Amino acid sequence: MNKDILDKLAEFTEEELEILHGKKEINRNLYMSSSSMVIDSNKLLDRGKLIEVRTHTRFVHFPKHRHNYVEVVYMCQGHTEHIINGDRVTLNQGELLFLNQNASQEILPAGENDIAVNFIILPEFFDHTLIMINEEKNLMRDFIIGCLRSDNYNTNYLHFKVADVLPIQNLIENLIWTLVNKQQNKRSINQITMGLLFLQLMNHLDKISVGKDHFEQELTLSIYRYVEEHYKDGELSNLAEQLHFDLYWLSRTVKKLTGKTYTELVQTKRLNQAAFLLKTTNMPVSDVGCAVGYDNLSYFYRIFKKRYGVSPKTYREQES
Repeated sequence: MNKDILDKLAEFTEEELEILHGKKEINRNLYMSSSSMVIDSNKLLDRGKLIEVRTHTRFVHFPKHRHNYVEVVYMCQGHTEHIINGDRVTLNQGELLFLNQNASQEILPAGENDIAVNFIILPEFFDHTLIMINEEKNLMRDFIIGCLRSDNYNTNYLHFKVADVLPIQNLIENLIWTLVNKQQNKRSINQITMGLLFLQLMNHLDKISVGKDHFEQELTLSIYRYVEEHYKDGELSNLAEQLHFDLYWLSRTVKKLTGKTYTELVQTKRLNQAAFLLKTTNMPVSDVGCAVGYDNLSYFYRIFKKRYGVSPKTYREQES
């Protein structure tokens, strides 16, 4: 991270100075509107704002709490220890933690060199992100929708171990810089940047953790990872063998967890990829069909038209 930004984030806040001078707990008036343990966006966001960034308060224990907004925590330096819905999560430098409004969080005291930033985000901020990723069907999109609906969504947090992914690190630094420096037109810039961030994160499903005891969430991730990596020729029987599950049980479970059969998941991925290649390359249509896994080109033309309403050739002409 840029040294000037890091130095600015490392400065002691007024609350931290009070803690260093003997205060034993957080100043609840800064975070909560009542005696409840719900951190209130109205306390942290100026009127009309959809997103803000603030440094995590060090040197003090944050008791168990929830949020009435979506929180994203980024570890700029050092590490922090979180207890989320009973799971112990260590957030290391360069990693991201997404928490929806149903997540219960407790944070152990951070040291002077443990610098984290919290993004306070109202769900409607993600409207533009949903538009940018509307052709993708995976856990990240489902998570955003769950946040928007504030429903009882199973995946309450996502932990991305992406310290080694440079595009993601650059996008996060851009978000922080824009918010800290009060850049003009920052809402549009940040909504587009957040959309790009999610598009990058969706390319790294292998770096997500959702908690060691959450069997269904981990299995869902395994299914999506397999489809992303093997959509051209991967068989469900191969995935069942890898995971040591009965094939027929796994087939029913895929439908239960994702709302689609394995074949439908693969077909969705193939057609999304075909549309992407038609828009961004000059590959012949027949080569596009083969590239995404369809040997029977007449079948490819038929299901593509059923999905998009036009033939692959017409789709390319319209997009151009």
